[in-house]
Amino acid sequence: MGQICDGYILGIVGIALTYATGALGLDGFWMGLIGAGALFGILLGSLLGGIVIDRVGRKTAYSFVAIFSLALSVLQFFLSDPTTLVAVRFLLGMCVGADYTVGVALLSEWTPERIRTKMMSWLMAAWTFGYIISYFAGLLIASKGGDMGESGWRWIISSSAVLALLTLIVRVGSPESPSWTLAKKGSRAALDLIHRHLGTNYDLPEKKEEKPSASFFRLFSPALWRNTITSCTFFLCQVLPFFAISIFLPVVVKGLHIANPHASGMMYNGFTMVGVIIGILIADVISRRAFLLWTFYGAAAILTVMTVWQNMPPTLALVLLGAFSTVLAISIVAEWLYPPELFPTELRGSGVGLTIAASRIGAGMGTWMLPVVMEQYGVTVTLGCCIATLVIGGLVCQVLAPETSPRFMKSRSEATPATSV
Repeated sequence: MGQICDGYILGIVGIALTYATGALGLDGFWMGLIGAGALFGILLGSLLGGIVIDRVGRKTAYSFVAIFSLALSVLQFFLSDPTTLVAVRFLLGMCVGADYTVGVALLSEWTPERIRTKMMSWLMAAWTFGYIISYFAGLLIASKGGDMGESGWRWIISSSAVLALLTLIVRVGSPESPSWTLAKKGSRAALDLIHRHLGTNYDLPEKKEEKPSASFFRLFSPALWRNTITSCTFFLCQVLPFFAISIFLPVVVKGLHIANPHASGMMYNGFTMVGVIIGILIADVISRRAFLLWTFYGAAAILTVMTVWQNMPPTLALVLLGAFSTVLAISIVAEWLYPPELFPTELRGSGVGLTIAASRIGAGMGTWMLPVVMEQYGVTVTLGCCIATLVIGGLVCQVLAPETSPRFMKSRSEATPATSV
């Protein structure tokens, strides 16, 4: 529910801005800044959240982020000033960023290794589902616009309060992480926690980890810097084109001369969900490195064809738009699967938090600048920037990305510390 809510919070702003432009008098600059406000907030929220949960635990933050998300979602309804709306979206993004960090860490540390890949993959599917339904929910609410007047966009953007409330309800009674408890309070406390919530047939890993330094700066040590750079770069280079294109999809589709932006948008989002399902099904079948490389290069190739050949037949344009959406969606499955595997338990919160923070620089800047660049330079230059980002992500992963999938590693000794949780 947390991931569904987070995806919805980020996705709903795009359709809301479509109807708020006239009411708030927004130009491309303000549309981009409001759209990117939550993404910039995620940067700070995930970074601080990762550091905090590595020190005080996962349980408390897990409930508090849902409470604040609910309050801020409701507050959006009462705003009428663009500056204030950006500020509230930024704070809401901080909640989302903290929730990403604590949610990923908590689920990965409660899940037995044999099913962890599938569980983490479905977490990404939940986020995508929330992101996609925001588009359809926004259109549904907007269809009632005649009865709501100029407040229609308010109902759209604050509708995330419903999912935030449901998230808060289902999180009541959530337990602390057994891995964090083991590191901080010892094996007896961790084992009691596992037996209480999973049953006596579950146990701690046979090989107990030592407790090396949990210093944030250890992420850049000789042993971990490649993992840190890989994690931050691949995530950043995936989310920049994903958010930039999907949040302002009607604008991009119009620039590509594809008719009926709303119908094309529904098709794009439908293929996004299909792509995530495919990504989940193949996540354990191919290596992590292969997964990253072919999705980066594949998405870049498709988008290049669409950018260069803008006067292609409409049917072919729709086929390529669906293919691009599918490949890009397949790639995002790795976003919650790969980073937790790159960092040891005592630094997983900080490592995942830093990764999400770095990625939001790309997502925020891409979302903020897309309407501005589109106005100034047109769709070709705008999509060219997205293509360059995808190529850079592929090249960095090709050079630095370690293999973390046990079945594709040459030996168990190559495993990162995170795989023995």
